[in-house]
Amino acid sequence: MLIRSQDTDCLSPSASEITPRAVWQQRRQLLRLAALAGGASLAPWAGASQTGDRPGKLTALPGSPSTLPGALAMEPLTPHADVTGYNNFYEFGTDKSDPARHAHRMKTRPWTLRIEGLVGKPRSFGIEELLKLGAMEERIYRLRCVEGWSMVIPWVGYSLAGLLRQVEPLGSAKYVEFTTLSDPAIMPGLRAGVLDWPYVEGLRLDEAMHPLTLLAFGLYGEVLPNQNGAPLRLVVPWKYGFKSAKSIVRIRLVEQQPRTSWSLAAPREYGFYSNVNPEVPHPRWSQSSERRLGESGGLFAKRRPTLPFNGYAAQVAQLYAGMDLQRHY
Repeated sequence: MLIRSQDTDCLSPSASEITPRAVWQQRRQLLRLAALAGGASLAPWAGASQTGDRPGKLTALPGSPSTLPGALAMEPLTPHADVTGYNNFYEFGTDKSDPARHAHRMKTRPWTLRIEGLVGKPRSFGIEELLKLGAMEERIYRLRCVEGWSMVIPWVGYSLAGLLRQVEPLGSAKYVEFTTLSDPAIMPGLRAGVLDWPYVEGLRLDEAMHPLTLLAFGLYGEVLPNQNGAPLRLVVPWKYGFKSAKSIVRIRLVEQQPRTSWSLAAPREYGFYSNVNPEVPHPRWSQSSERRLGESGGLFAKRRPTLPFNGYAAQVAQLYAGMDLQRHY
């Protein structure tokens, strides 16, 4: 498959004074539910950085809670340690802990994203310009990986559609191709030969323009950690995680379906669409259930049923009306 300074004048609190993560996560979810129900009295709440849940190690990147239908999964958040310590980012190694160990070598400033191909206005964007291009939202998305594990993550970013409109896609553009950073000097995984590098992923243009398709710059109220795809990545919540390309350096609009990395490496296992579908098994295991990271029980936690389109069917199923999803997996 398949981103603190501390006040040294303050005394450290005793263990009894520290609110457990699970408690404030649940409190935060209750605040969200009340806000969505019309709780205007909750106006002072304005995102992760004001609720005490920032890990505090990276630059703050707050976002206003999204009002987009489907953008706020009302489930307990996956602990930050799991989100940032258990990753698929094969450029830094194939073990789940490799990205957290090695990705600090990647420099995310300066960073340039080039958008080209079938567009009226091809151009390059610096990361600071990209950060100011759209209104930052916090969206709590489920992320489901083809290996059978899932997370619930508070992402920060804006819809990819806003960026693509800046370059004016031509009528002949049917697909969007994403190319990620490939630097052997800092990415030890490139020497393993698991894939042909650089990593390439793709979406149909209507998938890329869907409001739920997120260009993410942060999580948990901070900029993305390197191991999570800094400084910008894709998050497509109804597809398996490997479709959400990390550390993107180029976007190209094209007429023909892109030749994507995992589909080339193992076409029987990783189709181009890769929509989460419990009825289409991976050749080596079932996709009918999943294990949510961070839940009690660890590897022995009770598995939960996998939801079609990862629970986003109401928002995206119409994109695939009339398609044979057994064949177009």
